[in-house]
Amino acid sequence: MYESRFSTSRQTLTWVPDSFFSSLLSGRISTLKDETGAIFIDRDPSLFAPILNFLRTKELHPRYVHLLMHEAEFYGITPLVRKLQLCDELDRSSCGNVLFNGYLPPPGTRRQSSLSSDTEAPEHKVILNTFLNHVICCLGPVSDPGMVRIICGHHNWIAVAYAQFVVCYRVKESTGWQQVFTSPQLDWVIDRVALNAKVMGGSLGDNDKMVAVASGTEIILWAICPDGNGSEIGVFSLNVPVEALFFVGNQLIATSHTGKVGVWNAVTKHWQNQDVVPINSYDTAGSFLILGCNNGSIYYIDVQKFPLRMKDNDLLVTELYRDPTEDAITALSVYLTPKTSDSGNWIEIAYGTSSGTVRVIVQHPETVGSGPQLFQTFSVHRSPVTKIMLSEKHLISVCADNNHVRTWTVTRFRGMISTQPGSTPLTSFKILSLDDIDGHGGCAAGTEIGPYGERDEQQVFIQRVVPDTDKLYVRLSSNGKRVCEVRSVDGTSITAFVVHECEGSSRIGSRPRRYLFSGHSNGSIQTWDLTTAMEIAGKVDIKGPTEEELLELLDQCDLALTRTPDMSPAASLTHSSRNSMCRYTHLQSYTLKTHAHKITRTVKILQ
Repeated sequence: MYESRFSTSRQTLTWVPDSFFSSLLSGRISTLKDETGAIFIDRDPSLFAPILNFLRTKELHPRYVHLLMHEAEFYGITPLVRKLQLCDELDRSSCGNVLFNGYLPPPGTRRQSSLSSDTEAPEHKVILNTFLNHVICCLGPVSDPGMVRIICGHHNWIAVAYAQFVVCYRVKESTGWQQVFTSPQLDWVIDRVALNAKVMGGSLGDNDKMVAVASGTEIILWAICPDGNGSEIGVFSLNVPVEALFFVGNQLIATSHTGKVGVWNAVTKHWQNQDVVPINSYDTAGSFLILGCNNGSIYYIDVQKFPLRMKDNDLLVTELYRDPTEDAITALSVYLTPKTSDSGNWIEIAYGTSSGTVRVIVQHPETVGSGPQLFQTFSVHRSPVTKIMLSEKHLISVCADNNHVRTWTVTRFRGMISTQPGSTPLTSFKILSLDDIDGHGGCAAGTEIGPYGERDEQQVFIQRVVPDTDKLYVRLSSNGKRVCEVRSVDGTSITAFVVHECEGSSRIGSRPRRYLFSGHSNGSIQTWDLTTAMEIAGKVDIKGPTEEELLELLDQCDLALTRTPDMSPAASLTHSSRNSMCRYTHLQSYTLKTHAHKITRTVKILQ
């Protein structure tokens, strides 16, 4: 226990009304004194000296600026608190820093609350509504249904999923980002979202866009017309919880780890479910959907051709490769070499397994007829591989041990991966990211660490250390070095994020720009210019959060309410599907959970 000695001489001290010291000397606070009359205060004595000096001289040494805020607040020294705040905000602005690119306020139209009483409702629902309305009156309006859950992008569009509706934005050079579509309010919480901003051909027309959302087993697909009006294409069911939702060309794909694949054909407007082996991972390559499965095999489906077997009208699912040890394929990355467009036979696949093994298989013209051949094997992880990325210059793998990352440099000859000198180890680091155990900090689909970016460019990880934070770290995926850190301009917590590259203007020489989109607890979207950040990143040589920054972030959250990534991808998928089924409920359950969380935190604060 720290103890500070305080002399009661008032003559040399600046008198601050309503402070700890004024209350102490007036007798409103009980004191403990020694035989000399000195008062004992249970605070850090090393920080008490600058506090005392400030009361004597009103001067503050610069080295104490970042250390005294808690002490000044404890002692109630308002002038010092204000001075420290001004110093802390010297380099901060509500307009952000040089990387801040724009602010999209929460959607203006508020949805009608589903908490209004229904005189014909069952008695238990009326009682629940009465309780929830009372909680809202005590704690304020519902905040979580308005937080951003997921952001995804395609070309110059982004789709932003909230609890029960989705909003689409489009950017133009002349007008910036504009809201163009808002879906109807749904009766369940959105778990997944997919966007296609360039529908080529088909009966929908060249100018139409598509957006889809999923919750539980259900999927809703809309077409967005040029004037911003949307029409519902259909409601489909995968019959099991949807764990991935995305487009391959014009086709909408939904998958589940249970071994279900759903495909919507843009030409026939037909939805088809297909049973396959339990799925642990997937990737796309052109019109091909590549599946990594629990039995150690990699399968592919050409969804553009939508091939059906003549005998039973099922999708044509073809086995591409089987792992030598038949370990589950838990992560998958496909790289199409520049030669692919010419011959169609040049393909490279990196995959990770449940045992922690990383393998690279290749199919070049000389291997045609015998399928892909095993090229390299790395046994560097002791936990299941959860993410993998094979790009032009690097091989990156992430395992379940707190997002431990291993990277290698890739040597290529005429575009193909080469054995001379082959892939060589580059670096090892971690992307520590804690999740909120009750989903209060956002959903997992909206806070993926990456890596993000085109495969022929430098890719990045996005690190959100704790769930309830207004800060993100952008780090190079190849070596873990910090590109930049971004901090919410309005102080709100970041609940979702994504990196997306938008097309440049029509001017000659204009190039696409890369942006980080952060979604916030108040429903706003903030955009950050990563192209500029990457250009100046060479001047900074820091890997992720420093120890001081990490401790500061961890101090902001209750670690008992967080969890690290699951050690097993299969268990993680099972947990995700279980959460999806739990979230497939009425808004009342969702709101009750939200306010129960608030009540718990309030009680802890009061205690």
